[in-house]
Amino acid sequence: MIRMQTGVRGFAARAGERTRRRGLRRAAPSGSSDCASDWGRAVAALLAALLAGGCGSESFDIVLAGGDVYDGGGGEAQTADVGIRGDRIAAVGDLSGADAAVRVDVGGLAVAPGFVDVHSHAVRGAFRHPLAENYIFQGVTTALGGPDGSSPLPIGAWLEEFETAGSAINMGLTVGHGTVRREVLGLEDRAPTEDELDRMREIVDQAMRDGAYGLSTGLKYVPGAFAETEEVIELAKVAAGYGGVHISHMREEGLELLDSVRETIRIGEEGGLPTQITHHKVVGAPMWGQSAESLRLVDEAVARGVDVTIDQYPYTASSTGLTILFPAWSLEGGQEALAERMADPEQRARIRDAIERNLEVDRGGGSPDNVVIASCAWDRSLEGRSLGDILRERGLEATNANGAELALELQANGGFGGVFHAMHEDDVRRIMAHPRTMIASDGGITGPGEGVPHPRNYGTFARVLSLYVREAGLFSVGEAVRKMSAFPAERIGLSDRGRLEAGRIADITVFDPDAVEEHAEFGDPHHYASGTRHVLVSGEFALRDGVVTGARPGRALRLNRIASE
Repeated sequence: MIRMQTGVRGFAARAGERTRRRGLRRAAPSGSSDCASDWGRAVAALLAALLAGGCGSESFDIVLAGGDVYDGGGGEAQTADVGIRGDRIAAVGDLSGADAAVRVDVGGLAVAPGFVDVHSHAVRGAFRHPLAENYIFQGVTTALGGPDGSSPLPIGAWLEEFETAGSAINMGLTVGHGTVRREVLGLEDRAPTEDELDRMREIVDQAMRDGAYGLSTGLKYVPGAFAETEEVIELAKVAAGYGGVHISHMREEGLELLDSVRETIRIGEEGGLPTQITHHKVVGAPMWGQSAESLRLVDEAVARGVDVTIDQYPYTASSTGLTILFPAWSLEGGQEALAERMADPEQRARIRDAIERNLEVDRGGGSPDNVVIASCAWDRSLEGRSLGDILRERGLEATNANGAELALELQANGGFGGVFHAMHEDDVRRIMAHPRTMIASDGGITGPGEGVPHPRNYGTFARVLSLYVREAGLFSVGEAVRKMSAFPAERIGLSDRGRLEAGRIADITVFDPDAVEEHAEFGDPHHYASGTRHVLVSGEFALRDGVVTGARPGRALRLNRIASE
């Protein structure tokens, strides 16, 4: 009994010291949606530890013994045991004398909060692949869907279906501005009437009541591209009333990058809510290096009190649909209207010229060879081939002019999802190292054999730990864990996840920092990451000893806020 009390006191002292250090070193915001203070969490952790160790028969369902524990705050690891009861972390400290139904030796391994992917397209594959293996092997336990202005509607119905179906991971949603706009205005390129704007407000309000974590915008995509900034601000105010966030695929990431950063900051500033630049990148050789300026704009906004953050995936290629190369005006009204424009010689020429320019200075990265077909429903044989490959097979030179003509032809047949190589590694590293940047995949739940997708689906989190931490030394393991767990969790309001502390939900990843590795590559992406040994979701093993268990302990997550008056 005396020895156990000593263990509890030691744990409490270390918890207090960790809390003190976090208060001194935290550069990143906790986000307005996290209601618990660091002090409150420390007190809760201490009480939980005292309750656990104050009697003579301390017992746990699971003890992860002797690991290098990273609490998510960004600091160094502490060797400790983690005790789990039910779906909660019950104690962190010396639990060597405690009873445990399952005791797992994790000595020499990193024990961290489960990773949180705040920009995920997991909605697309959640029901096809409920075990979410490509996420689980990376240590991801929670994904936030509905990005880029596109989400299910109604939010509540989708979350209920997800909960009923079961999943290995947790999922929450943002409500998509583009989806809301399409619901009210279709694909029309005009401002809403006041009545229409009121209807859009009502839809966002209901989505927030259903548990959405905020508003996502995709101002590069139709129909979001047709919206003025003021329209977005008005809808952001609705999300702000529930403590939500704004997460934006900006209007432009190439030549007009800096104006788009300013717009994203303005939406947060005037909308009265935290605002996030999602998958921050610098597209096209003419703009390479401008991340220094975009980050300066973020820092200046933060200095004047605007709550701005960033997320990023660790690659120099993006992935989206072929129409990213098309001018927004040509997409008004949908595919049928586009086909009519492409049939008109004058309009076709205008569209072709715009595509050619985008191949030269924007998503095309200067050449048709940099646009690779990832998924093509109408001709699977094209998957994995670039526009340049197809042109040469036809005996044509791989010029941007020929690439533009080919893009028109392929879009007329149904288009494709592509991978676009148009970014520079220096910008990737500069953005990643910024203290207000968190990691997010912009991928989703996928499985072997589904096209030739971007490797980010399989490797984002493992790549950060292997390439940028272990090999490049861009930041520490502790800081990487913060960028992948506590920081994104706090950003969106997951107050009971993202930290490895007593009282929190037991979403935990256990990995070997010296062995974690990404195996997915461009052109050969269907390989799971390695080096993650165990993953627990709500206190249940989804991965144990490197093997997917088949368990589906994931939950539908909802932001529970009462609208402010």
